Amino acid sequence: MSSADSAPPPTGQAEPTTGQARNTKQRRAVRAALNSRTDFISTQELHSRLRDRGERVSLATTYRVLQSLAEAGEVDVLRNDDGEAIYRRCEAEHHHHHLVCRACGATVELEAPAVEAWAERTASAHGYTDLDHTLEIVGLCRQCRADTGRTANSDDRG
Repeated sequence: MSSADSAPPPTGQAEPTTGQARNTKQRRAVRAALNSRTDFISTQELHSRLRDRGERVSLATTYRVLQSLAEAGEVDVLRNDDGEAIYRRCEAEHHHHHLVCRACGATVELEAPAVEAWAERTASAHGYTDLDHTLEIVGLCRQCRADTGRTANSDDRG
């Protein structure tokens, strides 16, 4: 191994992770920004809010921290209509699903034992193990439905 291989990374580059992420100033800033919200937020929007607060966190670091928090189960991750990942501080400390308003983003965390049982049966029937899954039910919340004048049974998708 050359001395270049054992040298510490240049300033500004991330160190290799060894299990638990370091609790850096940037990581604390991202966590604090997420903790001040109850709704989902995109990385771009979160980065903009961090800048507005005077925090010095790059967009790339914001992406890395959010990914790390998601992998650690500290944040929930959904995809918006454009396919962009959106994040929110995770309220539940166990596996759960979401009911999400497509208009305002309001979210309800759901327990779904019937879904869990179905997933286990289906996977087992096909010889799968070590399962993971997500379930997002998307619709209009009561308030947004009232605001748009839609009825509970109307559907404007054609």
